[in-house]
Amino acid sequence: MNREHLASQLKIDRDEPAVRRRRRRGEERPPWLLFAALGLAAAAALAGVIWFAVARPDLPQVETAQAKAAWSGGAAGGGALLDASGYVVARREATVSAKIAGKVDKVLIEEGQHVEAGQVIATLDDSNARASLEQAEAQAASTAANVKVSEANLAEAASHYARIRRIPAGVMAEQAVEDDRSAYDAAEASLVLARRQAAAGAATVNVYRRNEDDTVVRAPFAGVVTATAAQPGEIVAPVAGGGFTRTGICTIVDMDSLEVEVDVAESFISRVVPGMPASIKLNAYPDWEIPAQVITVIPTADRSKATVTVRVGFKVRDPRIVPEMGAHVAFLSPKPTGAAAATRAVIVPADAVQSEDSGQSVVFVIEGGKAERRAVRLGDRTAEGQFVIAGLSPGETVAVEGADHLKDGQQVRVAASKTR
Repeated sequence: MNREHLASQLKIDRDEPAVRRRRRRGEERPPWLLFAALGLAAAAALAGVIWFAVARPDLPQVETAQAKAAWSGGAAGGGALLDASGYVVARREATVSAKIAGKVDKVLIEEGQHVEAGQVIATLDDSNARASLEQAEAQAASTAANVKVSEANLAEAASHYARIRRIPAGVMAEQAVEDDRSAYDAAEASLVLARRQAAAGAATVNVYRRNEDDTVVRAPFAGVVTATAAQPGEIVAPVAGGGFTRTGICTIVDMDSLEVEVDVAESFISRVVPGMPASIKLNAYPDWEIPAQVITVIPTADRSKATVTVRVGFKVRDPRIVPEMGAHVAFLSPKPTGAAAATRAVIVPADAVQSEDSGQSVVFVIEGGKAERRAVRLGDRTAEGQFVIAGLSPGETVAVEGADHLKDGQQVRVAASKTR
């Protein structure tokens, strides 16, 4: 290979112009670049001014909620003053058993069957009771026959004694007269004894007839059979015995006596009075609101739970309501009428109400980005919120979070609305 040719390829041409070169220190920038930087800075400053004017981070931030009408409880009453949970119970429920011990002969009912008062639901083996009754009836017939014999003896003694008394004195011996009189008295006493024995015999018959009647078990009241326990051939007794003796034949529930029992905390029991309206929702049917009414407040407290039991009655009857169902009860305030209905109360979150040093309760109504101080008059406070009975209208927006730092007329920045 030619060495001169290789050397010529490695030679650097000093006269070739450089494509790029760095700006030397001290060399001035182009004017257009400076104008572009100034424009960007001005745009950033303008955007900051616009953001500050719109977002106003210097203003206090509050969360709001809307005041709701408190008389939205329907025809049953006003707003809910108190909530409680309990169970459906029956005031009339009986486990039916026979009055005497015996072997079950027939069971004439099934679970779920409706029975009327006095209806026969079961029978016991009455062979022994019937035999005892027949024996008592025979004895009663015997004592009744003795009465007739005594009556005949008395009639004869009375007739003989009457004839003796008509005989002139001195004709008959004195002893004979006394004997006839004694016979008459004895016949009269025998008749009295026979009649008493006959009465005792009749009473004995009545006892054994009742014993036989007790082998027939009847429903004590109208209701629905919820459970059956005994079957034919089993031994039942009114009290628990040894072995496999049962004490009940079936359980009957009067469905018209169903009500709800709830436990109310002692601190809230003053709000519950007999006759006040209520609303019941069954756990099995949460969308079904059942009108109800407080029956009574049981006048005793549970020391362990610090509660008082309240009985609440249904205003409607429905076959879907059965004993031992879980239930939720809302105690309602009476619905206002006349002039009171025009000034309905509202309910707001409890945090929306502030208490001033003077004791005045206030809320801050948010409108147009400003907080307006509003003096209000309060009602009851429940789990739903605080009832306001004066000073606030339904639909107005009140401050909740951050309301304790607001002043009247102060501009605010609304962060979000509470869903309550």
